Amino acid sequence: MATDSGKKLFVGPRFRRIRQQLGLSQTQIAEGLGISPSYINLIERNQRPVTAQILLRLAETYDLDLRDLATADEDRFFAELNEIFSDPLFRQIDVPKQELRDLAELCPGVTHALQRLYAAYTEARQGETLAAAQMADRDVGTRYEANPVERVRELIEANRNYFPELEQAAEALRDELNVPAEGLYAALVTRLREKHSVQTRIMPVDVMRETLRRFDRHRRQLLISELVDPPGRAFQLAFQLGLGECTQHLETIIGRAGPLDDAPRRLFRITLGNYFAASVMMPYQPFLAAADALNYDIHVLAQRFNSGFEQVCHRLTTLQRPNARGIPFFLLRVDNAGNVSKRFSSGTFPFSKFGGTCPLWNVHSTFDTPDRLLKQVIELPDGTRYFSIAQMVRRPVAPHPLPQPRFAIGLGCEIRHASRLVYAAGMDLEKAEGTPIGVNCRLCERENCAQRAEPPITRTLILDETTRRVSSFAFSNAREL
Repeated sequence: MATDSGKKLFVGPRFRRIRQQLGLSQTQIAEGLGISPSYINLIERNQRPVTAQILLRLAETYDLDLRDLATADEDRFFAELNEIFSDPLFRQIDVPKQELRDLAELCPGVTHALQRLYAAYTEARQGETLAAAQMADRDVGTRYEANPVERVRELIEANRNYFPELEQAAEALRDELNVPAEGLYAALVTRLREKHSVQTRIMPVDVMRETLRRFDRHRRQLLISELVDPPGRAFQLAFQLGLGECTQHLETIIGRAGPLDDAPRRLFRITLGNYFAASVMMPYQPFLAAADALNYDIHVLAQRFNSGFEQVCHRLTTLQRPNARGIPFFLLRVDNAGNVSKRFSSGTFPFSKFGGTCPLWNVHSTFDTPDRLLKQVIELPDGTRYFSIAQMVRRPVAPHPLPQPRFAIGLGCEIRHASRLVYAAGMDLEKAEGTPIGVNCRLCERENCAQRAEPPITRTLILDETTRRVSSFAFSNAREL
């Protein structure tokens, strides 16, 4: 970070991120801080410094904890860069960790660009034949595109999984409906019918087959499978309302993302519709107040807001309103094969973007104890400690003989927040022994792990037919260069 006599800071990218997280234009934040929009523009381009007085005014005006805001993003960006530069592709390039941290702090846009390039590289490497054919124009009708799922995950992370326009629209809708949680479904049915001329019908599984929700535009009918449980039905109605009533908000948010291919644009729109639906079911202020009062008891919150366990956990990762924040949680959803289908972090947990998770994290053990909520203190190789809970959840009922879909939900936070959780009651968090885990096997350099699935890509593999170790892989202590 550049400084001028220790009093002036050139932190343009960080300042821009804060403004965008607040949902403000340059003109709006300039008015709040009592300076000109042109000066804000110069600050964000690192052509003018941010004085300590401006930062203090920013914190006071918008009730910000600037340290937490900056640290969470910078740690995440650093973890992403560290993962990328651990690849053997860069084996001959010894990039000091401090340079990566400087890049993460000063140039988050470059971090995103490198991440997208690396993601495209790994996908091209996995599908080398297809990629080569496309690049050679042998398939004229198609072209290579980065994974739309990862692209949308990047956009969610860039917004810290918080979209103020959708929160405000959801709160306005709930105020207008003015119904308790148990009456929300009926109220949404009525609103769809009276305001949008859309009839809601719960349909038999033999009619819907593998479809859980379908909107028939011609007949103006929203069809929902009987397999969807009551919280899921309310969610689908709220999603449909979001697409119909928040079009302008959705387009504004998508427009801020810059140019997008068709697939990530559509997926981002669906994701934002889901965000709105959860905000309608669990409106921000009442939900945050209940979470604080109940010490984040997820099962009670689910009952109070007529929602599911996964819905509540996901909603907890979105409580990032500048003047009313919840605990910065991270969330992971995996199947029993270890495939990650959801990951969100409003804190500093360094999820891997190009691999799975550590098998020592007990989120994987929930499939053996389906009716129990598991808790665990985990510790990363750098000594950072987290508190996590995990539970298996079942998706909509599957008709016989199809297998019942099952997923594990892991929810956690930094250990310093754990005392606020009902699940940590009675625990001495300072003395609790943390389970040593890694981000994933390919990046973890812990030795003698019995559950290691592959050697770390940053170390040289040692092969010795005369010795059998606890771990399937032995490797040198020296980093590969």
